[in-house]
Amino acid sequence: MSRSHPAPRSPAPRPARPTPRSSGARPPRRRFRHWVPVVAFVVGATAALALGVVPWWLLALYGVMSIVCFIAYAADKRAARLERRRVPERTLLDLGLVCGWPGAIVAQQVLRHKTVKQSFRSAFWRTVVVNLALVTFLVSPLATMALDNVLELTGITDRAL
Repeated sequence: MSRSHPAPRSPAPRPARPTPRSSGARPPRRRFRHWVPVVAFVVGATAALALGVVPWWLLALYGVMSIVCFIAYAADKRAARLERRRVPERTLLDLGLVCGWPGAIVAQQVLRHKTVKQSFRSAFWRTVVVNLALVTFLVSPLATMALDNVLELTGITDRAL
C-alpha cells in the first residue's frame, strides 16, 4: 500500500510592488539619517554658545532664517501642487546659504519637498558646506587677524572705528 503525500503548496504570489514615481504613491519614509545634520548642528551650536565661542545673535540668525526658509519651501510646495508660479530654486538655495539650511532640511523632510532632484540636492549640500565654512572662519581667531591686517593695510586704526 503506497502512501501518498499531498503536493507542497506554493505560497500565493505577491502583488507587484508599484514604484513611487509610476503609481503616484508617496516614496517610502526615509530613516533618521536626514535629521543627523540638524541635530548635530543644534548640539554643536548650543555647546559653542555655552562655551562663549559664538555670539547669541548668530544662533538667533540661524533660527530666524530657518523659519523663513521653511516657509519658502512650504510656499513652493503649495505652488507646485496648485500648478502656480514656483519659488525659484536659486532663492531656496540662497536662503539656505544665509543660515537657513537647518530649516530647509526640516522642510525637505516634513513636507517631502525637493528630495528627489539630484542637481538641487547637490547644490543644496554645497551651500551648507559653504555656510558652515564661512561661519566657522568668522568666529575663529583667523577672522580677527585677517580683519586687523586689512585695517592696517588700509590705514584704518582701531581708534578710528
